[in-house]
Amino acid sequence: MHTSTYPARLSRRGFMRAAAAAGCALLAPAAVLAASTGAKPLVFGHRGASALRPEHTLASYARAIADGADYVEPDLVCTKDGVLVARHEANLTETTDVASRAQFASRRTRKTIDGVPHEGWFVDDFTFAELKSLRAIERLPDARPGSAQYDGMFQVVSWEEIIDFVAAESAARGRVIGLVPELKSSTYFASVGLPLEDRFLAILAGHAYTRRNPVEIQSFEVANLKYLRGKLGRRANLRLMQLVVTDALRPSDVAAAGGTLTFAQMCTPAGLRDIAAYADVVAPPTRAIIPLAKDGKLGQPTALVDDAHRVGLRVEPWTFRPENRFLAADFRDGAGDNARNEAGSVAEMRRYLAAGIDGFFTDDPALGRRAVDA
Repeated sequence: MHTSTYPARLSRRGFMRAAAAAGCALLAPAAVLAASTGAKPLVFGHRGASALRPEHTLASYARAIADGADYVEPDLVCTKDGVLVARHEANLTETTDVASRAQFASRRTRKTIDGVPHEGWFVDDFTFAELKSLRAIERLPDARPGSAQYDGMFQVVSWEEIIDFVAAESAARGRVIGLVPELKSSTYFASVGLPLEDRFLAILAGHAYTRRNPVEIQSFEVANLKYLRGKLGRRANLRLMQLVVTDALRPSDVAAAGGTLTFAQMCTPAGLRDIAAYADVVAPPTRAIIPLAKDGKLGQPTALVDDAHRVGLRVEPWTFRPENRFLAADFRDGAGDNARNEAGSVAEMRRYLAAGIDGFFTDDPALGRRAVDA
C-alpha cells in the first residue's frame, strides 16, 4: 500500500482469528462480522512482510501470515492484457529486475501517473506472460539486505494467485486470513483503457474465499470507492477504506475532474462525515494521528481518531517500519539509520495503539503482533 514519500508515490501503505480449525475458512458473513466485534486491533501485513522479503511476492505474504498478520495487502495494477497483478505502482523499475533484461530495453519510457512524472518500465506495457519472466527485487536493499538476498527468486503474482494462496494458507493454518487490496492509480488505468474496478469485482465474486471471508478494499481515490459501494452494497465480510494524507493535495480522480476537494479537507470532521457515507475505514499516515514535534519525538495526538470514531469510521493508519530511520526519535537506538530496532518499533506501535487506532499497516507483522498482544 504505502510508502514514506508523497506525492511522488501515493501510498504511503482479520476480523477476529476466531474460527475453529475445521471451519474458519468457511465462516458465513454473519459469523465473520460477529467475530470482529470487540476484536483486538488488526495487524495488516504491508505488502506482506516487506521488511523481510521482497514486497508483493508469495514469500512475503507467507512470512506475514506465519508471523501472525490478520490481513495481507496486495496493491493492484493492470497488465497490458488486462490481468490484475500485485505491484506497489505501475512503474516496475524499483521492484523487479526489468532493467537488466535486454529484450525489454526499448520499453523504457516516461509517463505521468497521478500527476507525477515517472521514468522506467511500466506494467501496462507488458503482458502477464512477459511479467512472469521477470523476478522481484528488494526496493530498499541498503536498509534491508536480508530481504535483498532473495532478489531474483520470486515471480510477480496475480490477484487471483494471491487469493488462492491465502485460501490455502487459511485452510492449512485453521484461521481466517483477510485480504486488504488497494486499487492503485484507478484514474490512470482508466485513461489507458484498463479500468480496474470491474476486473477486480469479477475476481472477488468468482472466488468462494473472498465471498465468505474478510476483505478491506483501499484507495486514495474517491470515485472508485463510491462505485464499489454501489456495486457491493453493505456486506458483513467487506469494508471499504479511504486512504488519505493530511496535505492540501487532491485525490487523483478529483484533480482529473477539476474538483477542489483536498485530503486536508477530507480529514476534518465534516470531511470524515462525508467519507462515512461510502466507506467504513479512514487510513491516514501515522503522523496524522501523533505528529512529530520539532525534536523528532512524538508529540500529542490530534483529534483525528476521535473525530473519525464519532462518525462511525474505523482508523487504520500506515505504515510502521522496524528500521531506525523510520522511527520517531523517542524510539531510535544508536545502531545506525538502517539497523533494525525491534524494541523501538514495538514501543512506537504501542503509543499509537494507546491513541485508539483500530488496526495498522506494518512492514514487519511479527512486531505488530507483539505490540497488539503485549
